[in-house]
Amino acid sequence: MGVVVQDDRKAAKPVFILKPAEETDDSQKKPIPVLLDEIRTIYAADERPWVIGYSGGKDSTTAVQLVWYALAKLPVEQRQKPVYVIASDTLVETPVIVDYIDTTLAKINQAAERTGMPFKGEKVRPKLEDTFWFNMIGKGYPAPYRRFRWCTDRLKIQPANHFIEERVNVHGEVILVLGVRRSESTTRAQVMSLHRKPGEALSRHTVLRSAWVYTPIEHFSTDDIWSYLLAAPSPWGNNNRDLVTMYRNAQAGECPLVVDTTTPSCGGGRFGCWTCTVVERDKSMEAMIDSGQDWMEPLLDLRNWLAATQEPSRKHEFREVRRRDGKIRTWGEDSNKIIWGPYKLEIRKEILRRLLQAEQDVRRNGPDPSARLISEDELHAIRHLWRTYEGDWEDAVPQIYRELTNTDLDWIPEDMAGSTGLDSRILENVCGEHDVPSGVLRELVDLEHDLQGLSRRSSVYERIDRILAKDWRSAEEVFASIGWRAGDESDAVEEDSSDAA
Repeated sequence: MGVVVQDDRKAAKPVFILKPAEETDDSQKKPIPVLLDEIRTIYAADERPWVIGYSGGKDSTTAVQLVWYALAKLPVEQRQKPVYVIASDTLVETPVIVDYIDTTLAKINQAAERTGMPFKGEKVRPKLEDTFWFNMIGKGYPAPYRRFRWCTDRLKIQPANHFIEERVNVHGEVILVLGVRRSESTTRAQVMSLHRKPGEALSRHTVLRSAWVYTPIEHFSTDDIWSYLLAAPSPWGNNNRDLVTMYRNAQAGECPLVVDTTTPSCGGGRFGCWTCTVVERDKSMEAMIDSGQDWMEPLLDLRNWLAATQEPSRKHEFREVRRRDGKIRTWGEDSNKIIWGPYKLEIRKEILRRLLQAEQDVRRNGPDPSARLISEDELHAIRHLWRTYEGDWEDAVPQIYRELTNTDLDWIPEDMAGSTGLDSRILENVCGEHDVPSGVLRELVDLEHDLQGLSRRSSVYERIDRILAKDWRSAEEVFASIGWRAGDESDAVEEDSSDAA
């Protein structure tokens, strides 16, 4: 059990120190009654609200259960401080896990209201401009891989941290409870020790300086986790044996709530995003399909196709030679290797087609006939981006949507203004006759449409200069100028950055 002592340097928030009699090696496990007592002591010591990261997996479930059981023993007047249980919905989570998390959060809220517990389950989601499909299909961000994991910060870290910062703005500080364990990896054990003094129960968050981190199950082994879950019934009415079955079917570990870059990425054998291409194979989804979830095959097929676009020898098939800033960058001893730009627009159209087809297949064969793999808001945003900045005069998004779904959306009329497919064909013919890159004229025309109706055009010359300053050579011209050859590619030292898209 912990006791509260004051830090004389600040004389503000208490620091929790284990009693001398309990000071042991960091690997010592606390008996459950001692751990529950520690949780109660930390909770009741101040007014800082708690935020528990919940991923639907065994570790985070154990953390939430332990806190629930601990606080249930406090008098009602001592458990008024809110405990937020937040789950990160990346909008590309494995559907089975999404359903499980949604059901669990609803049960937590119902049980909390019924029993007077201070728990509130909530989901955090990325902003529209940060979603996976807006960045991949809209902007052309390539499928994530080990050198360019652009998705983690946008889909997980920022939404969770935004929620925490909102609580900080109200309460000054928060305590973040994470279901992470030292035994999961040596790296994680080192990170957990780095920001905490020996014997202290709380550590400073690595990024959010007004947040403290508490890891009640850090010394649990995997056997400890399962032993606890099978012995202690879910206080909100879940059946923990269903969790065992889900793990068995997926042969997986959980993907924890990510609040900073020190948390390792998911993938491999972990529950997480079905679009994850950071690892070579999604063993979790493969196992779920093998266990009878055949309706998920279209998701796995699309994920594997996206992964194939990152094969070094094939990047020229899918990616632009020009970065989004209009520059062409090379690397290598002879500067004859290309740092590839975003997906070509035609490839993005193909991704959208495959995604909508997968959505139709999942609706037809899966448990949810109204399942959505991409939201209407994302489709509208992608359409606007393509029409405004990608020279999509043909207005491809509604056409592709209609082709794959045999239905239509309520497309925003304002998006129809501007150039048309006929204009595009005329422009291509005229540019071909005069040997002028069609892209430069497309962007100049789009700029004129963008500035229509404005009384002041103070930035027009600067924007025109940026368009004219781009490298408008064709891919073939670039290949010839640097001596690039297909098949002579390697990503050994290539690094992507956000300007790839």
